[in-house]
Amino acid sequence: MNEYIKSTKNMSDNEIENSLRPIKLSEYIGQDKIKESLKIYIDASRKRGEALDHVLLYGPPGLGKTTLSHIIASELGVQLKVTSGPAIEHAADLASILTNLQKNDVLFIDEIHRLSRSVEEVLYPAMEDYALDFIVGKGPSARNMRLKLQPFTLVGATTKAGNIAGPLRDRFGIILRLELYEDGELASIVSRSSKILNINIENDAIMEIAKRSRGTPRIANRLLKRVRDYAEVKSESGVVTLALAKEALKLMDIDEKGLDYVDRKFLLTLIEKFHGGPVGVETIATSIGEEVATIEDVYEPYLIRLGFIARTPRGRVALDKAYEHLGLKSPNMLMQMKFDNIDEN
Repeated sequence: MNEYIKSTKNMSDNEIENSLRPIKLSEYIGQDKIKESLKIYIDASRKRGEALDHVLLYGPPGLGKTTLSHIIASELGVQLKVTSGPAIEHAADLASILTNLQKNDVLFIDEIHRLSRSVEEVLYPAMEDYALDFIVGKGPSARNMRLKLQPFTLVGATTKAGNIAGPLRDRFGIILRLELYEDGELASIVSRSSKILNINIENDAIMEIAKRSRGTPRIANRLLKRVRDYAEVKSESGVVTLALAKEALKLMDIDEKGLDYVDRKFLLTLIEKFHGGPVGVETIATSIGEEVATIEDVYEPYLIRLGFIARTPRGRVALDKAYEHLGLKSPNMLMQMKFDNIDEN
C-alpha cells in the first residue's frame, strides 16, 4: 500500500492533488539541477543549525513550485506557513504572519510579484536582518522601533520574475528557474500518480497522457484523473488502455500535441485573421477573448517550445510547424511549391 494514501474514494480534487505531492527531494521527479542545488543548500543549513537562505522559484505555472516549498520545509524538519501575494493586502497582515513564525520556519508566498509596495518594504528588513521596523507615536514625539524576529526562510514563487522589484529580488540568496518537463519525466510522474490513485493503466496509455501534458506535471495529473473517470464509465474492466486514453483525450478536445481549443483558436486567429503576423499580443487577446497575462503565461510558452510561434519586436508570428499541425500551407510552403512548379516547367 502506498505510503501517501490508502484510499482516494470520497476525496475532493484538492485532497487528491495534495496526496500526489512528493514530500522528499528524492521522490521529486525532474528538475535535476534544482534538486542537486537544493540538497546541498539544505544539508549545509541543517549542519549549521541555521535558517536556509531565502529562495525564489520562478517559471511557468504547474511545474511544482508549491510542491518544492513543501519539500524544503519537510527536508529542514520545520513548519511551513503558506500564503499568497494577493492575500497580503496590508503591511500589518504580513507583520502578523512574520511574528508568529518559529525558529527556522519556512514562509511560502505564492505569486510574490503581486505584493504591494508597502508590504514589500516590510519584507526588506525582515529578510535581511530578521527584524520589523515600525514607528511609534506621531509628530515630534514619534520614534522608530525595531522588533526582532525568529530566523526564517522565505520561499517566493512567481510566473513573472521580471515583475518583482529589484530590491526584493536581490534579497533572495537562492534563485531557481523551473523548466518545462520532458515526456519521459512526465511519464514517470503519471506512473507514480496512477499507483497512488490505484489506477490500472497500461504503459502506452501513460506515455500518451505524458505527451499531451504540455510539459507540465499539474496538467499530467489532471488528465490522468479525467482519463480515469472515463475508464470507470466506459470500460468494464476499468483498465486504461491506449485506445481508451485516446478516446478520453479526444473528448476533452486535446490533440496529439497537447493543444486544446484555446491553443488552436490562438493559432488560427494569428494565421487566418492576421495572415500569420506579426501582430501584437494585445490584439490577439482581444480577438480570442483571453487575458494577455493568460496568453503569455499559459499558452505561449508551450507554443514557443513546439516551434509553432515566435515572439518578435513587431509581435507574434506563426511558424511553418503551426501551419503543418493545422493542416494548412504556410507562405514559405506555398512559395516553395511555386518554385518547384517553375523548375518542372
